[in-house]
Amino acid sequence: MFSFKAPSKTIAVFLARACLLFLLSWYLFCLFVPPGSGAIVHDVSFPPGSGVRKLAQELKAAGVIRSSWHFILVSRLRGQARRLKAGDYRLTDAMTPTAILHKLATGDVDFRRFVLPEGYSIYQAAELLEQQGYFRKDAFLAACRAPALVKRLGIPGVSVEGYLYPATYNLPRSAGEEQLIEQMVDRFNKAYAGLTGKEAGGGLSRREIVTLASVVEKEAVSPDEKPLIASVFHNRLRLGMPLQSDPTAVYGVRAFGGKVSRADIERRSPYNTYLIAGLPPGPIGNPGSDALRAALHPAATSYLYFVARQDGTHQFSRTLDEHNRAVARYLRR
Repeated sequence: MFSFKAPSKTIAVFLARACLLFLLSWYLFCLFVPPGSGAIVHDVSFPPGSGVRKLAQELKAAGVIRSSWHFILVSRLRGQARRLKAGDYRLTDAMTPTAILHKLATGDVDFRRFVLPEGYSIYQAAELLEQQGYFRKDAFLAACRAPALVKRLGIPGVSVEGYLYPATYNLPRSAGEEQLIEQMVDRFNKAYAGLTGKEAGGGLSRREIVTLASVVEKEAVSPDEKPLIASVFHNRLRLGMPLQSDPTAVYGVRAFGGKVSRADIERRSPYNTYLIAGLPPGPIGNPGSDALRAALHPAATSYLYFVARQDGTHQFSRTLDEHNRAVARYLRR
C-alpha cells in the first residue's frame, strides 16, 4: 500500500502561520472593536508615577478593555507607555485602546464644570455646589473661612468672600474645596489687575472697592445701571451719609431677593448699612467685572437716592423730596 507523509517542516510552517494569523486577528479585533456600547462608564484616577500595567489591570477589571496584556502591548508599540499624563479620566467600554491611550497621552482629563453667577455670596455658592453634588455645603464654607488659606491667598479678612470670581470653572474630579477656591481667587486677581491699571475709586482701598462692588452687584439688575448705582454710594460716602443698601441688611441671614422687611432693616448686624456708617466690614457677595469697574469708575452724577421701578431698572434722585415722590410712584402704588 502506498502512503504519503507530509514533511514535519511543512506542518510546522503551517501551524506557525495559522498561529500568527490568529494572533494578528486577535490583536486587530481588540484594537478596533470596543468591548461594549458605552453602558460601562469608569472614572479612573491616574496618579503621578503610575505605570501602564496597573492602569491596564484596572481597566480590564472594570470591563473597559478586553485584555490588559493587549493594552500594554499597544501602549508600547505606539510609544505611549511612558507619555501618559496623570489626572482624572472618564472612560467607557465603547472606546478602543487607541482612543483611551490618546486621551491619557494628551491629558484630556475629566472635569466637573461649575458656574458661579455674579453676585453670589459664599453661602449661595456653597448651596449650589452641594445641590450639584460637588462638595458639602459646610465643607466648602469651612474652606472659605480657613485662616491658613485666607492668609496664603493674601486676602485681608476672615473669609474669601468677594474674591471668588464669577465664571465657569473646570475642576478635576479629584480636586477639593481649596483647589476650587484657589482657582477662583486667581481669576479674581487677574480680572482686577486688568481693570485698574492706576488705582481709581475715590481713594478707596482694594478691599473697600471689592466691598462696594459687591453691594452694587446685589442692587443692580441692569448692567448699564451699575455705574449710576456706584455713583450714589460714592456720593453718600463722600458726604458721610449711611448707604442704606437693602442687600446689606440680610447678608448672612438669607439671600437677597429684591425686597427687605422692616425687621430686616432694624436687625443688628455689622453689615447692615441702615445701622452702621460707611461700608460694611467686608464684601456681601462676589462681584463680576462690571460691578468692579463701576466701583472703580462710577458715573459722574449728583444722585444720592434710587428706588426700584419694578421692571429691573431704577429711578435716581438728587434730593430727598424727589426720592419720596419716586417712592410714592413706584412702591406705594
